[in-house]
Amino acid sequence: MLHQMQSGHTPLQFGIRENIQQVAHQLVQVFMVGLTLGMMRTVIPALAEQEFGVPRGSFMLLTAFVVAFGFVKGILNFVAGRWSERIGRKSVLLLGWAAAIPIPFMILYAPNWDWIVAATILLGVNQGFTWSMTQTAKLDITLANQRGFTLGLNEFSGYVGVALAGILTGYLAMMWGPRMGLFVFGVVVIGVATVMTAFWVRETLAWAHAPHKSQSNIANGLPRYPKNIVDTPNTWEIFTLMSWRDRRMASFCQAGLVEKFVDALVWVVLPVYFYQRNVALTEIGWIVGIYGFVWGGAQFFTGRLSDHIGRKKPIVGGMWLCGSGVAMTLLGNGVVWWSLSAAITGLGMALLYPNLSAAVADIAHPQWRGSAIGIYRFWRDLGYGIGALMLGAIAGWTGLLENAIWLTAIAMGLSGAVVWYWGEETHPLIHPADKTPS
Repeated sequence: MLHQMQSGHTPLQFGIRENIQQVAHQLVQVFMVGLTLGMMRTVIPALAEQEFGVPRGSFMLLTAFVVAFGFVKGILNFVAGRWSERIGRKSVLLLGWAAAIPIPFMILYAPNWDWIVAATILLGVNQGFTWSMTQTAKLDITLANQRGFTLGLNEFSGYVGVALAGILTGYLAMMWGPRMGLFVFGVVVIGVATVMTAFWVRETLAWAHAPHKSQSNIANGLPRYPKNIVDTPNTWEIFTLMSWRDRRMASFCQAGLVEKFVDALVWVVLPVYFYQRNVALTEIGWIVGIYGFVWGGAQFFTGRLSDHIGRKKPIVGGMWLCGSGVAMTLLGNGVVWWSLSAAITGLGMALLYPNLSAAVADIAHPQWRGSAIGIYRFWRDLGYGIGALMLGAIAGWTGLLENAIWLTAIAMGLSGAVVWYWGEETHPLIHPADKTPS
C-alpha cells in the first residue's frame, strides 16, 4: 500500500520500496561505518604490545581504548538523538564523518598507546553520530510493520562491514605493515563515505514530522506507548522513562548494555587470548570475522522474523544463545572449534541485536523516537566501556583472560532472564494496546 503525506509541494511516501534509493544509500553508509569500526578490531589489540608499547599483562591499559570508545560513543548516541531532531539526520551524519578524518593519520604516526586511545575517542564520536543516524533515518521513512526487517538490514550491512574490515586489515597489515595498512584502508573508507553523504544522502526529518497515523496502525494493531509521559517531553523526562520509569524500556536498555560485554570481549580480549596461543594474525581475523559475518548476515533474517513472531522471544533466546557461544570458547581448542563458538555467539547476537532496537522503536512515539533510540543506544554502547573495565579488571586481578570470558557468559544469561521477567512483547499486532490495556 502506498502511504503518502504532503509536506509543502513534496509528496512523502513511507515504505522500503517507496524509498528504495535512500534506503540503499543509508545501507551503504552503515556498511562504511562498519568498515571504520572493523579496522580497529583485529590488528590493534593483537599487536598492542609489539607495535604500540603496551606492557605484557597490562590488561587495564590494553582495555583503555575500548573503555574510551564505549563511554564516548554512548554519550554521543544520546547527543545525536537530540541533535537529529533539531538540526536534522544528515547534518549529524556529516559531523560524524568529519570526526573520523584524523583517525588514520593518528594511527600512522602514533608514538605510543595514548594516541590510539585518542583515535578511539574520535572513533566513538564517529560511531555515535553515524550509526545512530543510519538507523534513525531508515525508521523515519519505512513502515512500522517493516521495522524489524529495516533494522535487520541496517545491522546486517554494518556488521558485515565490521567483519570484512577485520579480515582485510589483517592481510593489509601482513603486506604493508600494521600502520600503513590501517592508514590506507581508513583514508579510502572515510573519504568515500564523507563524499557520498554530502552528495547523495537525503534529509529525512520531514518524514518524522509528518502525521503518523498510517505508520502507527498495523492492521488495526495500536502500539503500546508509555502512558506516564507528556506529548512533548524534555530530555530528562525521556531519559528517566527509558532508564527506569518504564520497566519495558529499562529491561531493553540493560540488555543492550550487557550484550556489549560480548563485543568488548571479542574486540579486546579474544584477539590477545588467541595470539597468546600462537594463532596467526590472519586466522584471528577469520575467527573474529566469522562472528561478525554470522551476526551481520543472520540479521537479514532475524529482523524479519521478529515482524512475524514478535520481539521478546528472539531477544531472550538470543541473549542465552550468545552467552552459550561465549562459554564454548573455553570448552575446546583449535581454530575450527573457536570458529564454531564464534558462529554461535554471532547467531545469538543476530537474534537479539536488531530486535532490541525494534522493540524500543515499537513503543516510542514518533515525536520522540529519535531521542528514545539515542538513549537506548547511550545505555547499550556504555556497555563497551563498563564491559571493558570489568573484563580488564578481572583479567588483571586474577591474571587469567579465561575469567573475563566466564564473566561475559554469565552476565548474558542473567540479563536475558531480566528481559524475560521485566520485558513485554511490543509488536503492535501481537500485543496491541487496543486489546490489552497497559
